[in-house]
Amino acid sequence: MDTWSAAVMLFLIMDPLGNLPIFMSVLKMIEPKRRRFILVRELLFALVILYVFLFSGQAVLDFLNVKQETVSIAGGIILFLIALKMIFPVKGASPIGLAAGEEPYIVPLAIPLIAGPSTLAALILLSNQSPDRMGDWALALGAAWIVSAAILLFSGVFHRILGERGLAAMERLMGMILVMIAIQMFLNGVGTYFSHVS
Repeated sequence: MDTWSAAVMLFLIMDPLGNLPIFMSVLKMIEPKRRRFILVRELLFALVILYVFLFSGQAVLDFLNVKQETVSIAGGIILFLIALKMIFPVKGASPIGLAAGEEPYIVPLAIPLIAGPSTLAALILLSNQSPDRMGDWALALGAAWIVSAAILLFSGVFHRILGERGLAAMERLMGMILVMIAIQMFLNGVGTYFSHVS
């Protein structure tokens, strides 16, 4: 796999377009002046986490005695809970259970929405398959992150185009899709676990 193919793969796994409604929903209770700061902060947190996993993810998992399928199962459960709150929102509450005006911190914007289990697993896979090409993988990750960040930073444009009703409909639709992704992530982790046990 060449560098740009890896970048496209990582971009698709990060799925910034699919995450837009979640980001907008989580940040809608925050003052507009703070939204961009929070978004940039969470994007930078995610970038650091992604690079840590690229260069030492497998070592961290081995040290903690945590398998990749465990990361997948945990991420699936967290995303499933977020998705349920998106589909059945409580009036005045964000989909992650934050009080009105309370800022998200690392979870769920940085992890698992940007630096999700699938992205982390893909980075570990790239580094394990071709450890001699870490510079290429670092470049691919940087390119995918820059494009994803640009899309998320212009979420306000999408807000103006779609309006509140459009965003609410999009949020519920993405909640349904997120439920399916979460269940698939969970099943992949369970399937991998049982294939190793048997």
